[in-house]
Formats: sequence, C-alpha cells, structure tokens
Amino acid sequence: MFPVAIGLNHRSAPVEIREKMSFHLSRMKEVLKELKDYPELEGVVILSTCNRTEVYAVTTNVEVGAQSVKKFLASHHGIEENVLNQYLYVHTLYDAVRHLFRVTSGLDSMVRGETQIIGQVAQAYQQANEAAVTNKAINVFFQTALAVGKRVRTETLIDQHPVSISYTAVELAKQNFGELEGKGILIMGAGEMSTLTAKNLVAAGASTVLVSNRSYEKAVLLAKECSGRAVRFDDMDQYLEEVDIVISATASKHFVLLPERMQEIMKLRKGRPMLLIDIAVPRDIHPDVGEIPHITLFDIDDLRGVIDRHHQERELAAVNAEKIIEEEMLLFLKWHNSLFVVPTILALQQKGQKIKDAQVERALEHLGGLTPKQEKIVRSMANSIVNHLLHKPITNLKEYATTSQGHLYTEILQNLFDLDVAEEDKRPNLMVNQNPGQVCHRRAE
Repeated sequence: MFPVAIGLNHRSAPVEIREKMSFHLSRMKEVLKELKDYPELEGVVILSTCNRTEVYAVTTNVEVGAQSVKKFLASHHGIEENVLNQYLYVHTLYDAVRHLFRVTSGLDSMVRGETQIIGQVAQAYQQANEAAVTNKAINVFFQTALAVGKRVRTETLIDQHPVSISYTAVELAKQNFGELEGKGILIMGAGEMSTLTAKNLVAAGASTVLVSNRSYEKAVLLAKECSGRAVRFDDMDQYLEEVDIVISATASKHFVLLPERMQEIMKLRKGRPMLLIDIAVPRDIHPDVGEIPHITLFDIDDLRGVIDRHHQERELAAVNAEKIIEEEMLLFLKWHNSLFVVPTILALQQKGQKIKDAQVERALEHLGGLTPKQEKIVRSMANSIVNHLLHKPITNLKEYATTSQGHLYTEILQNLFDLDVAEEDKRPNLMVNQNPGQVCHRRAE
C-alpha cells in the first residue's frame, strides 16, 4: 500500500481555478464513493477548503493510482486533464506522508501555523470514514498526521502568535484587561473588519458587545451576528462613558473621536481606565487622545508592529516544527517499512527451508545406508548453506527498511525469489483507534 497526495492550493492555482475545483460538503459522501471506484485506489480522503483541494489515496500501483486521481478530478469538475495538470502537484510515497504532516501542522497554509486546517483535515478524514472509503493504511496515515499536527502546536506554540489585525486587536484587549467576560465593549463601524473583530471578541469570551454605525440597520445586522446590541451613532457619548474597550473601524474620512470630546467623557468616567484600539485607515481616533490620562490608545501601526513580531515568532516556530516533522517521518518510515520487511523475510526463510528439506530428503534416498551421525552432518551442512545464502539478503533488507526505499527493495526481493507473501501480510497490521488525532501502532525500535 503506497500513499499518494494530489491537488492544488493557493500557491499552485489562482482563485478562479480553486473555485472550480472545490467540493461541496453536502455531496462529499457520494463524491468519495465515486473516487473510490477508480482503478487501484484502496482508500481515499478528499480535503477541500477555500485555499486547497487535495486527494489523498493509498494504492498498490503508484502510477496507475495517481493517474486515476487525476482523471477523477478532471472528469468531476469538467476540466481537460492537460489544462488541470499545470496546476496540480503530485506527492508519492513518503513525500505524500511528509506533505500531509506539513498540512496538518499549518506549515503549508497561507498563514503559517493557522489553527483551522487541523480541524478541516480531521473533518475530511471523518467524512471518508462515514462514506466507508478508508482502509487500514489511510487510517494510520491520517491519525498519525493529526497527532503530528497536535504535537507541533503543543511544542512550538506556533499558533499562539496572532497575525491578523482583528485577532491582534482582541489579544491586546485581553492583555490590558485579562478576561473579557463582563467587560463593556463598543465596536465602531459595521464593515468587514468590524465583523471579524466582533467574531473574535465573542470567541474570546466577550459577553457585552455594543455596535455603533452611521447606518443603524447595518449595526443591527452585525449585533445579531455577535449576540450584541446595536446603538445609534448619535447616542455614542453615553456609551463611551460606560464601556471599558472601544475598537474602531469605521469608513469615515475624518477623525470620529477628538481630544476635546474624549476629555469631557473621561471627566464623567471619574478616572476609570479606557482602552481604545483604532484599526481604521484613515484613523478614526485623533492621536492626541492617547495623551489623555487613563486612556490607552493603539492605532493600526501599533498593531502591525505586533503582527510583524508575531510573524517572526511563527517563522522561528516553523523551523522547530520542521524538525519535529522530520523526527516523526523517521519513526513513521521505520515502522511502515518494517511491516513490509517482516513478512517478506519470513516468506524467504520458509522458502529456503522448504527447498532444503526437499533436496536433503532426495539426497538421503540416493545415498542410502548412512549412519545417524552421517545423516546429521548432511542435514547440518544443508542448514548451513541455506543460512549463509540468505544471511546477506536478510541483513541488507533490514538495513534498507530504515530508508525511504525500503518498501521498494522488499518488493524487488519478493519478485526475485518469487515469494508467496499473502496480500494481507503485505499490508500494515494496524491497531486503529477511530478517534481522529490518536493512533496506536507499533514502530520499529
């Protein structure tokens, strides 16, 4: 069983191609069954997100299996193969394993270390399970990859450094006030940035979110999305007296909050601190507002400075993540190849034993009248010849088992000696836990 990974992503294909190649969640089960019926595909998973469409499969014939996947993608989406091929990447054997490890770890994403992808991979694997198109090899392939993705995030903390404006704004609010639950929060504006900020606030535990916008109807719509409350733009001053945090992202061409206005509001607040985060371009809050006592002001440049530092932190974490992946690849490689090698060695030894026994019995019949001691010498010599003959191939095969070509040497040996290795013995003998992200298998010591 050999893994292949074929697909396209944000680097290999423009958005208009990625849109055509996406799969709708509602039809995934029947699509998976359609794919599984193609030649030489023993187990399959389809990963489809806004930035990538990938087919993972295990096959007994890499060339035919890869061609089957390409034909399926071209046929299903109505794109000519020669056109599609210019956007596809193809990973086979251990390159396919390494690719999935990097995907689940967030190292192949548009934003390094992003968290969402590991859940998307787990969902794709679960859909394949429900469609009954996986097998033992696919199970271990994906469960190991999910475990690797979790290990990378746990050990490198690569996803703990926010790199989006809206998320960083919320993180700054948490740093200044600790838990956001119970804190009064006002969002000025109801555009895309405000929407993202509102969602991040709710995810961070904010329970009291007010939304103000010049178009009250838009404020109402956003407030519903974040279980908040819309307030009219003209009534904003009374709410500025009450809230602890203001995040501003309006489309105004002029300053919305001026120093004089905020000085009056701070008098009414009687020294209660206030955090203002201005993520609008042009700015909504006059920079002098940040000089008023008890007000802390961050603007878009402050946030970008934080994001730049976080990007650097993620790049450093990515270096450590790559090291973890190589460690896991070595373990997976040794374990996987040993599963091919052991039954082959047993089959080779059994064949040698069978030939030896047949030839010894034939020789003894022709010789006749040997003493027990002489017969013992003949049998011992035959054993010695077979053991010496097989010693080097077996020793070398065990060494090759720890390399990326181990399974190929195993198949060559099977063909050279015409070994009868049962198909089930060729497959990984896996103990699979159906809980995504956990895998129990024996690795070569």
